[in-house]
Amino acid sequence: MKYNKIVEGTFVERPNRFIAKVIVDGKEETVHVKNTGRCRELLPSGAKVYLADEAGKERKTRYDMVAVLKGDRIINMDSQAPNAVIKEALQQGLILRDIKEIKPEFTYGESRFDFFVQTKEEEKGVFIEVKGVTLEQENIVAFPDAPSERAVKHVEELIKAKKEGYRTFIIFVIQMENPQFLIPNETTHMAFAKALRKAEEAGVEIIAFDTKVTEDSMWINHPIQVKLHFQPLYEKITKPLLAWYDKGHRILPWREDPVGYKVWISEIMLQQTRVEAVKPYFKRFMEELPTIESLANCEEEKLLKLWEGLGYYNRARNLQKAARQVMAEYGGELPQEKVQLEKLAGIGSYTSGAISSIAYGKKAVAVDGNVLRILSRLTMNEEDVLKEATKKKIEAQLMDVIPEERPGDFNQALMELGAMVCIPNGKPKCEECPWEAFCQAHKEGREEEFPKKQAKKQRNIEKKTILIVQDEDKTALQKRPSKGLLAGLYEFPSMEGHQTKKAVLEYMKEQGLEVLRIQKMESSKHIFSHKEWHMIAYAIRVDELAKKEDVKERKQWIFAKSEEAAEKYPLPSAFSTYTKCLNIAQGSDKIRGEVNP
Repeated sequence: MKYNKIVEGTFVERPNRFIAKVIVDGKEETVHVKNTGRCRELLPSGAKVYLADEAGKERKTRYDMVAVLKGDRIINMDSQAPNAVIKEALQQGLILRDIKEIKPEFTYGESRFDFFVQTKEEEKGVFIEVKGVTLEQENIVAFPDAPSERAVKHVEELIKAKKEGYRTFIIFVIQMENPQFLIPNETTHMAFAKALRKAEEAGVEIIAFDTKVTEDSMWINHPIQVKLHFQPLYEKITKPLLAWYDKGHRILPWREDPVGYKVWISEIMLQQTRVEAVKPYFKRFMEELPTIESLANCEEEKLLKLWEGLGYYNRARNLQKAARQVMAEYGGELPQEKVQLEKLAGIGSYTSGAISSIAYGKKAVAVDGNVLRILSRLTMNEEDVLKEATKKKIEAQLMDVIPEERPGDFNQALMELGAMVCIPNGKPKCEECPWEAFCQAHKEGREEEFPKKQAKKQRNIEKKTILIVQDEDKTALQKRPSKGLLAGLYEFPSMEGHQTKKAVLEYMKEQGLEVLRIQKMESSKHIFSHKEWHMIAYAIRVDELAKKEDVKERKQWIFAKSEEAAEKYPLPSAFSTYTKCLNIAQGSDKIRGEVNP
């Protein structure tokens, strides 16, 4: 887009939205302003401006103000210019291919969009709304420069059009060259920022271009990033974080060869479990089940035995379900994209982001409790981090800053920072933190006040009496139901409530067993996420354990030798106090025994 004739002038004042006073060749002229926005930052007194000379046309003013010099950058401020350069770009095939027809100022619903485009590919057509951007501060551009209900309405209508099958665009034309990125101007108009994010979720394509601007021309230059979830502090975090990570992060087995399968298994194991505790489990798991195929075909009881001591056994079951999905749907190859990974059993937003970024170098964020904690402290975020909306907001903000060239290292660095420096319990090691200089909570000495969490509901307490029933060399076990807490695992027989020795003896008599000796054992407590077991126990020596199988409850009992129980039957760590009494090595104790015979 080019103007016919341009003259220079010096801005004096702007009496109203439509006119300005400008000195041209030593004479004050009244000129037409072709941008009715506020333009306060662009037009300080004495600014050099560029005027399109419209001499010869029948009009009250001879000149149109079309551009201004701000620093060493010329900024076009003609509100009609963005549509002109987008029309040129469409005609040149720079935005859409195989265009059949371009219709400007096209009405849809209650709005008039800037363009309706018919292409060979898009059956219904394409709606395009163009927004000119002139507001810049510290090389970041923002829209709008003033509240605009009309702009919100346009966005809402584009969302409707998208739902009805049209392809839809919001194109920001930045009327200057080489800004860093564009953000929605939340300070000026929060409603527009919210509408823009809603449009992104609906599938409206939101893009921006900067422009090459001279005194007498403007044309599309190159795409500029649009950051819809801009958080200023996040712009500072990447460089110091990666430098800190490179200086000395932990060497972990799954980091040495970060293939998809290993990253996946390690991330599932690390849920609810400390890194040091996971290392021997990971080693044994990889030795026993080195491939997705071997995991898919593993017998469930063997799988649960390998998982014994890690807890939350549905994690192991979901691993196998997902492995079978991968075998059936992806030919045994773990998918690389976050959206595909999330379709697999047991893989949520965090795990999918970790696998996709660490194993495959895809730009995906991985936000867990560690990350929520350190970012809440960084920004002194008062929002409840247990709410899904808070997590999604932080994920979106991180997507604006995660480096495309090192997404896996970025995510692992965040995890490392939360695990080693910005720790959850006790005072964080702020003097070791790469963000110490700009962390808001640290500046105010309020690190331990964040993150904010809604108080958890009180756990239900269940009282149990555990029965360690033995004859000479066998112990009674029974399998738990296939659904519910600790599903499909094995346990010792038990009675509800805290029972007296007399009540236990009566129960054993009902089971048709003759008690030779009964002795009370130490009490134990195990905490689950939603309940607590408060357990007392009795060691019960009986005569001829395996007889009288006609007793109803006894039919569910298995009579196993200690070594058989250790190798074959997965016992949850809830019973670790009592398995130790039987010299049954379990979970991490068993692994330590294997490593150090």
